[in-house]
Amino acid sequence: MTPSGRLALTASPLVAGALQALQRATGLPVAMGGPVSAGSRTLVIDQLRGTATGSLQHLRVDTGAGLGGKAVALGRPSTVIDYLNAQGITHKYDRAVAPERLRAMVALPVRVGASTRAVLYAATRDSITFGDRILRAASAVVARLERDIEVEEEVRRRVAAPPLGEHHDLRAELLAIAGSMHDDEARARLLEVCERLRPAEAPPGITLSPRELDVLRLVSEGCTNDEISERLGLLPNTVKSYLKHAMRKLDVSNRIQAVNRARAAGLLG
Repeated sequence: MTPSGRLALTASPLVAGALQALQRATGLPVAMGGPVSAGSRTLVIDQLRGTATGSLQHLRVDTGAGLGGKAVALGRPSTVIDYLNAQGITHKYDRAVAPERLRAMVALPVRVGASTRAVLYAATRDSITFGDRILRAASAVVARLERDIEVEEEVRRRVAAPPLGEHHDLRAELLAIAGSMHDDEARARLLEVCERLRPAEAPPGITLSPRELDVLRLVSEGCTNDEISERLGLLPNTVKSYLKHAMRKLDVSNRIQAVNRARAAGLLG
């Protein structure tokens, strides 16, 4: 938790998951975003999907400047049909945008309470007018992210200082919250917190195959199944099979629990 009590969003899995959902929901090839500093002074674009260069990576956007800065200043989505020739925005960041050849773009502020926490962008290299379908789909992704941020901040607050003797009730409540979350990565992280609130006990005599251990080690590093597949030279279905067998042996129901149970059994370093 940051000193102000806000969730640190830089490279947050919540934002990363929202950008992936934004691409799927809108059908637009480029998505990017990042956190807004306390006081809504500066946006930093620190996550990119579908870009061809690094020209926008770590770009700092002042409130009121460019499309994202306009969205922060107004507190509502802003769009352009052709970024480099658009009226109604400043062109302070044209040199960063130009290498990507982005034209139509929407910037969506992520607001929790009275403050803007992040900005998500969806863009295309074509000059198009965004219809209601795209804007509704993008707004739905932002709404889910806002809810998930609220939930995670509340969870962190409660876990940081649970009332004495109430760990069991807290764990049950957190499991219920996890079941209501839309973001898969956020749900997995919350389930990991729940697992830490329960003493880790591994069934005796567990033996995992070398490949099962390889897969679990990469899961512990935050790798997706596709990333594990690529790193180990396995088919995605083979990775799923190893995970399924490992979870059955460890008597758990998800990958995060499998990692924790394997560690408790001394199987992972």
